[in-house]
Amino acid sequence: MPRDSIILGLSGYRIDCIRGGNPVIMDVSFTGEVSCPFCGGSNLRSKTRYIRKLRHDSYGMRPCYLHLQGRKYLCRNCGRYFNQRFPGVLPYRRSTEVYRRRVFSNHMDGICSKTLAEREQIGSATVERWYHDFLEREVAESRNDPCPEVLGIDEHFFTRKKGYVTTLCDLKHRKVFDIVLGRSERSLEGYLNRLKGREKVRMVCMDLSTTYRSIVRKYFPNATIVADRFHVIRLINHHFLATWRGLDPDAAWNRGMLSLMRRHEKNLRPEQAEKLDRYFTGRPDIGAIYRFKQELCSMLLRKTCCENTCRKMIPVLLNMVDQLRNSGLEHMERLGNTLHDWMEEIVCMWRYTRNNGITEGFHNKMKMIVRRAYGFRNFENYRLRVKALCA
Repeated sequence: MPRDSIILGLSGYRIDCIRGGNPVIMDVSFTGEVSCPFCGGSNLRSKTRYIRKLRHDSYGMRPCYLHLQGRKYLCRNCGRYFNQRFPGVLPYRRSTEVYRRRVFSNHMDGICSKTLAEREQIGSATVERWYHDFLEREVAESRNDPCPEVLGIDEHFFTRKKGYVTTLCDLKHRKVFDIVLGRSERSLEGYLNRLKGREKVRMVCMDLSTTYRSIVRKYFPNATIVADRFHVIRLINHHFLATWRGLDPDAAWNRGMLSLMRRHEKNLRPEQAEKLDRYFTGRPDIGAIYRFKQELCSMLLRKTCCENTCRKMIPVLLNMVDQLRNSGLEHMERLGNTLHDWMEEIVCMWRYTRNNGITEGFHNKMKMIVRRAYGFRNFENYRLRVKALCA
């Protein structure tokens, strides 16, 4: 690569002169071929010259300007006049793309617009405008992508005025596909009707939301719904702890005992298991419920089971659900009814390893995006930022 191209970061240019100290001014000439931007012809007639002044990337920690000599041409093929086009410089811009990209990268890395504007001696509105332009370029590359085959659906809070946002995540490629304002079928109807490739979705992973389940069955007819394992286990623990509080309110306030009750049996140390056994000796009813919960959780935590194994496990699970529904305990009955309503989606967990943890992780990243921007009022700006950073 020529020395001038290395200094400028642009190919096809020659530095004629460097003058000034602060700022640095470079007289630059373009050495490449010139063609008509309308017809592509090279039969041109030069009409006049002009100097185009552009802000460029810093040179030795000092601001730098390019004085680029250009020409106005007449194309003899199509008969149209045009100003010379330069690679690395967009029409009507007063700065090079190299410099605009550096400002965008610095703002992306967390430097606020005010600090960046004072450092570069430009307006803060200019920083935000350039940042928005580069975000739109990155998002435009994936604007026409079809719906992913393995989809994760979940919600997260946006603002008090506009409510919740639905996140559609590509679980196979670990990226956010899109976010849509609202979480009801009425608010998502228009977007889902326009969604390309929704008939090719094979799997949708979600928590135990009846609203999202009805939406998936209506708009993704060929998809298999898989319940998120984390939410299923959390639901079981929630109802078990609520039942324990009802049976023994005094012990439920013991934080040490509460910590032991929440854990899986395989994660207990020997001294912790002995402590639970001593407690269950005085309360055999709670011990029976605890062992039932552990057996149910260990069954639901199994993954990648073959078809024959699933057929053997389904009757056992149905029997346990019936015991919950007929237990006579309020929270256990609620748990049994919920597991019965979601039986098909829960059984699918045994066949597949997909879960919605990737979507939940992106929600944490979205919260950081909101904090860095000190909140969003415009949803489209928020959507643009999320698609650029999480896709």
